[in-house]
Amino acid sequence: MSVPNPRSFAFEVADGVATVTLDRPQRLNSLTFEVYRELAETFEALSDCKQVRAVVITGRGKGFCSGGDQDDIIAELFSRDMDGLLAFTRSTGRLIQAIRQVRLPVVAAINGVAVGAGAVIAAACDLRIAARRARFGYIFPRVGLCGADMGAAYLLPRIVGLGNASELLFMGEIIDVDHAYRIGLVNRVVDDGDAAVALAREWAVKLAHGPRFAHAMTKNMLEAEATMGLSEAIEAEAQAQAICMQHPNFRRAHDAFKAKKTPEFS
Repeated sequence: MSVPNPRSFAFEVADGVATVTLDRPQRLNSLTFEVYRELAETFEALSDCKQVRAVVITGRGKGFCSGGDQDDIIAELFSRDMDGLLAFTRSTGRLIQAIRQVRLPVVAAINGVAVGAGAVIAAACDLRIAARRARFGYIFPRVGLCGADMGAAYLLPRIVGLGNASELLFMGEIIDVDHAYRIGLVNRVVDDGDAAVALAREWAVKLAHGPRFAHAMTKNMLEAEATMGLSEAIEAEAQAQAICMQHPNFRRAHDAFKAKKTPEFS
């Protein structure tokens, strides 16, 4: 499949890494109906793009993503009936599902504020690197909405634990990067400027040069095992690993080890 060509955000592929850059810096990269749709379509297409082996998502300027745009989305929602509102909330959930189901590791470079939908997008990624100035807020209660939005109540307890997730989703407070790191919401904290994107790309390139098939299996198992008991999970992993052992990359890694070389995965 060809590489996607979205219009509402920047997209480029280099070294096996697709970089998605939200590109409305004057609005702290707030989301419009078009951005939601194109982001979902892009992530849905990436699994079949052989040129892409890992993904970075970030935002241009001082913000990662400030959530739904107040003018483009929020104002329009007041005119919708229940069917129209449900169509919108399902479309936002489609994006999160696409990020979780893409068969590639996704690294978020959180260069600034990530609130509302932006905070959920960050949580949906596999790895999160945050700049010092980054802020996080699941601010839905502040606007009279349920804290469980776009899959937040599914994702957060698995990342930060039920207690911390409950605090974030009930209180709706904005937390700084030190708080986020302390509860495990982010993997690394780096300096402001380009450091978050630089480290995210470094990680993504390393992942891109790794075993694509095995990484896809790892992501699939992390998702699938959330609803399994221990014995079921152990059996599922036994089958997954046996499948990976049949893949040519397993032999390539062994041969490279014996030859004292770096493996070149297909």
